[in-house]
This record gives sequence, structure tokens and C-alpha cells, in this order.
Amino acid sequence: MVNIYEAGPFEGRLEQWPVLATSGPLEVRLAETEGEVEQAQRLRYTVFYEEMSAIPSAQMRDAGRDFDKFDDVCDHLLVVDRDAHDADGQPLVVGTYRLTREHDAARVGGFYTAGEYDIARMLKGLPAQTKLLELGRSCILKSYRSRPGTMQLLWKGLLAYVARFDIDLMFGCASLAGTDAQALSLPLSYLHHFHSMPQHLMVRARPELYVAMNRMPAQAVAPREGLRSLPPLLKGYVRAGCCVGDGAVIDRQFGTTDVFIYFPMSGIDARYKSRFGLVK
Repeated sequence: MVNIYEAGPFEGRLEQWPVLATSGPLEVRLAETEGEVEQAQRLRYTVFYEEMSAIPSAQMRDAGRDFDKFDDVCDHLLVVDRDAHDADGQPLVVGTYRLTREHDAARVGGFYTAGEYDIARMLKGLPAQTKLLELGRSCILKSYRSRPGTMQLLWKGLLAYVARFDIDLMFGCASLAGTDAQALSLPLSYLHHFHSMPQHLMVRARPELYVAMNRMPAQAVAPREGLRSLPPLLKGYVRAGCCVGDGAVIDRQFGTTDVFIYFPMSGIDARYKSRFGLVK
């Protein structure tokens, strides 16, 4: 069931949602129970805190889950392997996305992204009634990243969700591994010079967090090399047509350097629309 409610999590569901797509034993769908949300949180903990270098709170370490206040109001997109099971005997969650719409964010005081970026100018400059979707906490279990279909299923599920709710604009933070901005000069400069979002809507990192992305002159950046230097998810966003805001943010808890992504559905590459079923 899609998570549409005005009270607590999983209350007031309006309709049943089918499995959005399948690939062999893998299926993509929305979390329907608190237990499934906890499975997504455990996956996030495994990827962000055990595999990568994120630093958990004591509560997260004790629970073995990554969580915050936004988890209670958003939708959780899951890729599930029906042929594998977790320690509780439930089908294994191997991929996830956290999806937050505007009315959900309002219940907890705003979007997660606003903790790193000033998004007020963008929100003010958008046409009235623009439907927004914040993307976050995307990850895939390591053993499934090279498996055909896993990332594609996440994208198919995401775009099915976008179509269902007539989303006009996706946005959020995307991460590059590491906290040394100088070591990330190529990808940051490439994004700055070749994929900046429209100036009249430009989102800028909060002043106390701002890290310059313009670290190499444009003529010193080979676009092909710049694209190749991006992590897979961010590379996919760029290829599909997303832009980035002004300034990176060092997230020391997660051991990453974040950039703001601006992804209007009107600008999505036609090849992606066709590949993921948005056009006939």
C-alpha cells in the first residue's frame, strides 16, 4: 500500500499498490509495514556505517539501524529478493530509496535537504502548485550492486512513484565518498562547470557549510573524464538530466562530500523516459 496518511505511519492508506517491477526474484515496491521500514534502516546501517565510514549514534549502534525523524513521515521504496531471507525469515531487502513529498516534510518542519542547503530561493521561484519529491538515503547491498537489474528496479520504482503523484521536480543531496574537497576537484569542478542549475532558482549551500566546487578552470576539465569520476548514482542522475546547486557540503558523520541535485521531470532525458516506461 502507498503510504498516504494524515495520522501516524501506515494509517489511512488509500489504495493497494502492486509490485512496481520485477527482475527474476527481485521486485520493487513500497514498504507496507513498520517491520519493512526497519529492514530498510538495517540495510542503510550496513552500507553507511559498516561498509562505509559513517559514524552512528549510540542509539543507532545499539539498534543496528540508521534512522531519523524523517523516516516516520516518508515513503520507503524497496528492492526485495524473494529468494533470500533475513535473520527473521523475511524476504531480504537489498535496495532502498527514501521518498519525501512536501506535505510529509511539513509534518517534521521541512525537508532534510534544508539542513545543508538554502532551498528557499528555489521554492519561491518555482511555479505555483509545483509538486516536489525529495530523494534520499539511497543504497544497495554490496553483493547486489553488480547484479543485473537492481539499480534499474530502483529507478523503475522511483519513476512509477513520480508518475503516480504527478511529480514535477525531484531534488535532494547526492554524495561523493570522502571529505577532502581538494581530492574531489575533478568531479566537483565538472559538475560546477557543466551541470549547474538555472541561476534564477539557484540553491546554495548554507554559508557555514559552503565548500567551493569551482576548483579547476573549465578548460582544464575534460567532460568525459569528469563524468567518469562521478559515483554510479550521481553519474546516472547527470546522464538523465539533473543539475546541481552552488557549493558542496562536507558531511563528517557520513564521511562524504554532498552536492545538491535539481532534477525537473520536464528535463529528463528521452532515453530514460523510454527505458523506464514513461513514454510509449
